[in-house]
Amino acid sequence: MRQEVRFVTSRDGTRIAWARHGHGPPLVRVATWLTNLESDWTSPIWRHWLTDLGESFTVVRYDDRGSGLSDRHPAEISFERWVEDLAGVVEGTGFARFALLGMSQAGAVAIAYAARNPARLQHLILYGAYSRGARRRSLSPEVLEENELFLQLMRVGWGRANPAFGRIFTADFIPNASDEQARWLDSLQRGSTNGETAARMAAARSEIDVTEVAKSIDVPTLILHARDDQAVAFEEGRRLASLIPGARMVVLEGRNHILLGDEPAWPQFVQELVSFAGAPQAPHGLEDIAGKLSRREVEVLQIAAQGKSNEEIAAELGLSVRTIERHLANSYMKLELSGKSARAGAVARLTRPSV
Repeated sequence: MRQEVRFVTSRDGTRIAWARHGHGPPLVRVATWLTNLESDWTSPIWRHWLTDLGESFTVVRYDDRGSGLSDRHPAEISFERWVEDLAGVVEGTGFARFALLGMSQAGAVAIAYAARNPARLQHLILYGAYSRGARRRSLSPEVLEENELFLQLMRVGWGRANPAFGRIFTADFIPNASDEQARWLDSLQRGSTNGETAARMAAARSEIDVTEVAKSIDVPTLILHARDDQAVAFEEGRRLASLIPGARMVVLEGRNHILLGDEPAWPQFVQELVSFAGAPQAPHGLEDIAGKLSRREVEVLQIAAQGKSNEEIAAELGLSVRTIERHLANSYMKLELSGKSARAGAVARLTRPSV
């Protein structure tokens, strides 16, 4: 599975690196920290996220401003800039409509975008997310002191090779990590950004509050949260589900904030995503033409079989009308169909009952 890396320029001039890979309906994952578009492919922490989701979706992801392949020293790190970065990446993809996945602090960014652009979203998926940052949940002296100590630790120890610093963060994000996974997370901390930028990101995220915005969401929403998440309390997931009208919540068993590929919650997570936002099930007649057409050509015909126009198919898949026309023309040629009845003949082949 290969990815294409590209860049967009956000509203304030910051260059944001984004990548596309996989096949299927478009799924945009909002940026979090601790990513790097290149090294994630060899990471035991993120590799399964890329490969497994890429089997069912055309996945778009991007590196946060200040990290990965994006500009490392942006002038401003703020919630509004994060929303603008997401909007810039979406425009760069050319998707007309798509599913949006917000994990952890990126969930609030996804919520803000969804509230402003409901017509662009087919589905909203929030995992391990919250509506309010740490400083918005409690202003007790103990919480404020703990938050400041956490930021100072980032500034001092984030980039050091001494694993003692990194394991403090590992204990929150992946308490069940193996030694290899913990070492990877330590390395990813040093390679994704520097301590000062990480502290700026954390400080901005602690001030997030989309409580009122969440109440206005008018997009089908799925919320998933690990019951014993050590980084974001389960109660924050429950609170989020109560705020978004009609949201469905799925409880995952586990403690890890970053789901690992070898834990039982991971296949459940993937299955829930595919069931909620994936491509429709193949009709019975699919085996008749599967060996002749590409996956995308079959997908276009499946939607055409629902009686939708080329314009509607293009909007659903986030492609141009011209691209849809090309896929259909290729399908007709491969199935040896022509003339005005080609479309009807191709749909009939696709939906032919099995015998």
